[in-house]
Amino acid sequence: MSDSQFARKVRYYVPSIAWIPAYSFSLLGGDVLAGVSLAAMLIPQSVSYGTSLAKIGPTAGLFAASIPAIVYSFLGTSRQLNVAAEAALSLLVGQSVTEFRHAYPDAAPDKLGFAVATAIGVQVGIFASILGFLRLGFLDVVLSRALLRGFVTAVAVVITVEQLIPMFGLTALESQLQPESSLDKMFFLVEYVWTHSHRLTTTISFAVLLLLILLRTFKNCFKNTWWIYRLPEVLIVVVLSTWVSDELQWNQSGVEILGSVPISTDGTFFKFPLSSHTHPFLRGTTSTAILITIIGFLDSIVAAKQNGDRFGHPISPNRELVALGAANLVGSFVPGTLPAFGSLIRSRINGDIGARTQVASLVTAALVLLATFFLLPALYFLPKCVLASIICLFVTTLFAEVPHDLMYYYKIEAWTDLAMMFLTFALSIIWNVEIGIVVSLIISLLLVIRRSSKTRMTILGRIPGTDQWRPVTDNPDAQDVPGTLIVRIRESLDFANTAQLKGRLRKFELYGAEPAHPSEEPRRQPTRVLVFHMGDVESCDASAVQILHELLEMYQNRGVHLFIAHLRPGIRETFENAGIVKLLGPDAFYDTVGEAITIVEQRYIDGQ
Repeated sequence: MSDSQFARKVRYYVPSIAWIPAYSFSLLGGDVLAGVSLAAMLIPQSVSYGTSLAKIGPTAGLFAASIPAIVYSFLGTSRQLNVAAEAALSLLVGQSVTEFRHAYPDAAPDKLGFAVATAIGVQVGIFASILGFLRLGFLDVVLSRALLRGFVTAVAVVITVEQLIPMFGLTALESQLQPESSLDKMFFLVEYVWTHSHRLTTTISFAVLLLLILLRTFKNCFKNTWWIYRLPEVLIVVVLSTWVSDELQWNQSGVEILGSVPISTDGTFFKFPLSSHTHPFLRGTTSTAILITIIGFLDSIVAAKQNGDRFGHPISPNRELVALGAANLVGSFVPGTLPAFGSLIRSRINGDIGARTQVASLVTAALVLLATFFLLPALYFLPKCVLASIICLFVTTLFAEVPHDLMYYYKIEAWTDLAMMFLTFALSIIWNVEIGIVVSLIISLLLVIRRSSKTRMTILGRIPGTDQWRPVTDNPDAQDVPGTLIVRIRESLDFANTAQLKGRLRKFELYGAEPAHPSEEPRRQPTRVLVFHMGDVESCDASAVQILHELLEMYQNRGVHLFIAHLRPGIRETFENAGIVKLLGPDAFYDTVGEAITIVEQRYIDGQ
């Protein structure tokens, strides 16, 4: 390999080598503005995710918004994708942390939480990297949008229920009673919210939520005034509530505050993730890590492709998997760092403000790191219920597209998609999010396999007054040849889609191309001649040839006359080697359906 070829491949797999030397300083203003704006949004959001959703601490979310983002900036193919902790994924980590805390009641809660998060993070990095190296980036086209919508909606409900508990000041009571599923927590809220809620905490929570909604509404009225529209309302509310809490000493009135947050754990900042402190949790968190990898990648690739189409740069799903895997692997070296993936909303905002390269993400990551080391002590008096209110505000975006999707599926009568959406939602609420997504993933993949195992084929009929043959489903005037079934196979044949060929052909013989129940009476004359149009069959594997040979032999034994038309030379050679040409005889093969039908009419119809 020449040096130029090697250099091109290096630039392909490490995009930053290409864009950094070619960086234009005319883009710096937009990149810096976008980076600062995203940091103002991410800092309080990351603190909330790490504390309220992941049940670990502020640094878990803050490091996820900085270290993986730096790595992705050099390896990712998207120029606007912002990588940080996500609400749904942080919730999955939090559920695992809670389960292990129940299983190890004597362990230090903070250390255990950091170890569980690290075990998940390192596995997410490994799984994503493996998927990328195996070129499995096509996963984003396998799973249905209905499944993802059901999952996201369920996560939104679960997060809302989880955050209502600290908003009403019921955290201590929850830790005593330990309701398990989201349904149990709903009943817990209904039972105790009127009798055991903390009045001051409740007042602060909903006052902050109302203020956030009002500020966001106010901003939306001034979209053309950039300095108003870009006001970081969440950061403003965090600073104000922290100052008021300090002045009024809310913590002495029973309001839970953030308190002091240590930056390092176990006396060291970096630690090898696959060590004795994470080993006990690796096996128990594998399923969660796999789910986080799949869901995180799907969210990331959708965001990356949208921005790629918008700004005109190509996106490689496989390289995205490797970049996200590397980002999470490096992040796992800092204990407790949450899994980090791209966000559709943050990435869209990033592009809207002016981000044109990954310099914007590097600016965001640098500001988040500075905040982690220098701003956290200033948030000592920040009420935890304010963090819960912030999360509730962000959760509203998860509900945004639900009404549109429901109406869309209803209008086009996509009942299978609606069923998938409701099944995912129901299982996630009644049991847990992990069960909901696993069962739905299995059903979704089974549906994909079911569809791919059905050979695409149709019945052909003659257009009156011509020698043209068209599908009878698309051409109601197309005429049948009495006693003759003409079937066009519309795709290549393999072991998967040929297995059901016998049953499909039998249904065509009895009922034609229209849907019918097996209990109904036959609608067609008994088939005496069967003609296959195989012009669309480009390949045929060994299993398919074997099944086809057995099928043709069965029809011969029934006395059905067989013909094959439009057969490609390569497939004919395969049929010769497999003995199909010998079985049917060379007179059974014709260049066109018209030629075959001419022989059929002369031999079997005119002389009947």
